[in-house]
Amino acid sequence: MKYALALICIAAPATAQELFSLPAGCDAYLTVQGSSCQVEHYFTCQGDPVGHQRRVSLDERGLTYAGEIDAEAQWIGSVYVLSGHSERLAPDPADPASFSELVASGIDTYDFETLSDEIGTTRYVGQDSLTGRQVTIDGVTLDETAYQITAYDGAGTVLWESQGNEFINRDWRIFLSGTSTITTPNDTFDTDDRPVEFIFPGEPGFLSAQPKHGCGVAISSADTFKENANDNL
Repeated sequence: MKYALALICIAAPATAQELFSLPAGCDAYLTVQGSSCQVEHYFTCQGDPVGHQRRVSLDERGLTYAGEIDAEAQWIGSVYVLSGHSERLAPDPADPASFSELVASGIDTYDFETLSDEIGTTRYVGQDSLTGRQVTIDGVTLDETAYQITAYDGAGTVLWESQGNEFINRDWRIFLSGTSTITTPNDTFDTDDRPVEFIFPGEPGFLSAQPKHGCGVAISSADTFKENANDNL
């Protein structure tokens, strides 16, 4: 849990001014207001390895997720606040995820495991590919991707599968959520988490702790899945 606690410290609570507070040594460069009542903040921190960056997600109730990726957009560590579990990348992935490979060749496969003190080992196998389509959202140009991913528990049993479309930004070297179909052993449902607004330092709404779009509706099975299983979709 030591790594998880470090991520939680990075994910400081909102202030009375309804702004998300970053600790000393961290600098945010982007706030994203999403379509499904979620606001995300992207930032870097002194002392982290070169190329690493962090993200936090908040909904109407507050902080739900804190995570760290490296320069290849690998999931280095994740904390799922509502479910109370964390995951960290296991050493020596069989097929590491590579943002560089995706941009260079148009497709990237991956096969890696995460370790969790609370839920054990999870294996993720899948691929991302560029569709060749670019979209502009709130003045920001993004490349659309198609993806498919399967998560397995330590015994090799399928936990869930997902496929759909996401976006990447080449300059920021990040993935941004899109539309997905998620299948669990008990259910299949669709999600739409596309970005609506990109807000930069100095602009109104930067580091806001309040989501703006798609709020005020009942929590769906998709919301419950993202809170308790995997916020990286």
